[in-house]
Amino acid sequence: MRVSFDLGERDLRYFRERLQKVSRGKSAWAEDRVILGAAKLVTDVEAANPPDFVRERIAKLSRLIDMLRDREWRLEGADRTRILDSLAYFVDPDDIIPDRVPGLGYLDDAIMVEIVVRELTHELDAYDDFCTFRDSRSTKEAAAEELEARRKALQSRMLRRRHRMRSDARSSVKPSRSRLGLW
Repeated sequence: MRVSFDLGERDLRYFRERLQKVSRGKSAWAEDRVILGAAKLVTDVEAANPPDFVRERIAKLSRLIDMLRDREWRLEGADRTRILDSLAYFVDPDDIIPDRVPGLGYLDDAIMVEIVVRELTHELDAYDDFCTFRDSRSTKEAAAEELEARRKALQSRMLRRRHRMRSDARSSVKPSRSRLGLW
């Protein structure tokens, strides 16, 4: 059985406002609190055995958490803040549907993951390419300089693609439904 629905501009605006509200409020939170809270959500969802739709999306949070924890990726500044702001929603105890509601509690989280992953596609692509490159190196010591150069190139590519996407969205006559403009 397949159940699907479209999120219209009004729906996306609602999710955008919720995410922005939480990210503004999280400024007093320590980075570790956000990362550990998001990791706990992933663990809690796995233990709750929700529908596959929810489980598949929540699993994508792990990549965002990995990006922040990865010392060699060294995501910094505004790029790091974007990821932390996106994870803050999943730590907020007052999300749209309380997680304790059986069968539905993680549905809003799954929808938000889908939105956030689309917004952070260039970050995730760059990080995945970095991990693939790193895993292909034969010795870590010999590859340190090469790995650093690759990290810088991929993060630069990530920024160029994000800026190009924003520029394209601004110059487009018809707004893009795939761009939410969270940041």
